[in-house]
Amino acid sequence: MHLTRRAALAGCAALALPCAAEAVEQTRFAVGVSARPIAAFEPRRPEQRRFGALQFRSGLVLSSGHPRFGGLSGVARLNGRRDLVAVTDRGYWLTAKVASSGGRLTGLEDVEMAAILGGSGRPLSRSGLYDTESLCIHEGTAFVGIERKHEIARFDWARDGVEARARPVPVPPEIKRLPSNRGLEGLGVMPAGPLKGTLVAIAERSGREDEPTLGALLGGPQPGLFKLARHDGYDITDLAFLPSGDMLVLERWYQPLRGVGMRIRRITGRDIRPGALVDGQRLIEADLGFEIDNMEGLSVHLEEGKTILTLISDDNFSFLQRTLLLEFELLP
Repeated sequence: MHLTRRAALAGCAALALPCAAEAVEQTRFAVGVSARPIAAFEPRRPEQRRFGALQFRSGLVLSSGHPRFGGLSGVARLNGRRDLVAVTDRGYWLTAKVASSGGRLTGLEDVEMAAILGGSGRPLSRSGLYDTESLCIHEGTAFVGIERKHEIARFDWARDGVEARARPVPVPPEIKRLPSNRGLEGLGVMPAGPLKGTLVAIAERSGREDEPTLGALLGGPQPGLFKLARHDGYDITDLAFLPSGDMLVLERWYQPLRGVGMRIRRITGRDIRPGALVDGQRLIEADLGFEIDNMEGLSVHLEEGKTILTLISDDNFSFLQRTLLLEFELLP
């Protein structure tokens, strides 16, 4: 979801199978990104490091003068956390090397952006499949959720990286009937349990107010639909799985006079099944008294036996908002 209004672009068929006679159209370019360290997650209590079930490690405020930079809505950490991949909600990949010192983030290096390609080799940004909001990379395959058209595309990331072409992932008709700007915000592949290998997709909000939102189990041994409970006006903005199979859900509320809030919940993996209504414990909750913005991307990786969460914010290409990259450790 965007906190500023944008008109949806018209178009279709961007995920069609490629034609042999059609040349690949690709734009790939370097981007200069500066980083300012975030010293404390809660500036009024700079000595505080623990927040709920998480411990703040470090963070960065990212900025760039390039017009394509911004709108980062999904994030993944690869190759032992060194590589960062993100998608923007205008149909671009962002790749970078994560620099750190003493366990704290210091910046991004070798930053590049490239248009996300449809099946024909044309950029998705030239089609109706435009609002790329969610990202999951699992065992060499990247999955991207496209909100306004309620599509999921898969890419052979291990073989082609940013030059991979989209292939459609079939979705049930209930997904296609989601509200236009309340579509698929979270994607993840279950890593363990009876539904191991199942692609899980969750909508930002499929009903009114605090009604549960729709989730889908795609492929795997038990495909079907489920519901995720919503509370306190929060919408879903991403999900990520822990190695145990439990699911973390990133949530966000926004009100013009109050600002923005963030929350993460932990959903027991064995509770996720067709027909279920799932809910979970709150791990952290924060408002503008903390170093947050429009938090939309969540990734999980292991580092020396520790479970590390990476969060990224979508600035909606607005000078009033910031692109934040935050790291937390999940405490036992």
